[in-house]
Amino acid sequence: MELLKDPAVLFIPGFLTLIFIELYLDWRDKLHLHDPKDSLASIMMGIGSLAIGAGVKTAAFLLYLWIYQYRIFDIPFTWWACILVFLGDDFTFYIHHSLSHQIRLLWAAHVNHHSSQTYNLAVALRQSWTEILYKYSWWCWMPLAGFHPIWVMTMMQLSLIYQYWIHTQTINRLGFMEKFMNTPSHHRVHHASNIRYLDKNHAGILIIWDKLFGTFQEERHDDPVKYGLTKNINSYNLLKIAFHEFEDIAKDLKRPISFTDKLKYMFMPPGWSHDGSTQVATKLQKNLPDGKS
Repeated sequence: MELLKDPAVLFIPGFLTLIFIELYLDWRDKLHLHDPKDSLASIMMGIGSLAIGAGVKTAAFLLYLWIYQYRIFDIPFTWWACILVFLGDDFTFYIHHSLSHQIRLLWAAHVNHHSSQTYNLAVALRQSWTEILYKYSWWCWMPLAGFHPIWVMTMMQLSLIYQYWIHTQTINRLGFMEKFMNTPSHHRVHHASNIRYLDKNHAGILIIWDKLFGTFQEERHDDPVKYGLTKNINSYNLLKIAFHEFEDIAKDLKRPISFTDKLKYMFMPPGWSHDGSTQVATKLQKNLPDGKS
């Protein structure tokens, strides 16, 4: 896939326009949504991810073309095929995204997107420099099933474009749309560090997957969202943002513990510890009194 034909790249003027609109609303209404250093760090992370992703997307597209030779079905380009591509991509995104919150090594690659203590459109650009190296492997089943690689890659980028606008506090609830679509309200929950909200709402475009698999949580007025991590890094250093969790994993692996525990520090959910000094989100949520965090 040529860089200039990437829908997400073509939409860069749209990304910037929406940021300027949000900045205007932020200034007009004194919302204090942006921290200049933090927003700049998010934008720089996005530029870095774009640079890395240019080569990776080309390699992924060539891999998909190779796999497509061995496709199981010949799927024609029809209206129903478009629906299947959409659903297949969105479900794959949900699976990959949810596992990125449940497997610590994957979380280490994904966590930078959650590390901002603000929530605005610039945060949408705070993309990983390492996740992109392997994320396309999750979609390999689609060209094998018979979906043309161009359809797959295009749908992935259209999903990315959709997910941009939901990174905002300037839009409240959206009525009926909240029932089946991922919205700013649902995604604010996903970026929260409140115990109740941890590891919830992994949706790309459709929120239905979260509702089907028990990972949905509605935004609650009695539990205002607190953005960031349970242990914030408090840094604008791009290398710190990109690699801090890998550094923490390395520290855990140096502990005088069994080989099995070392593996668990890599593959168990974030928060797991061999001595119970820290806990995973599901255990913390079981002890959560109703209505409080």
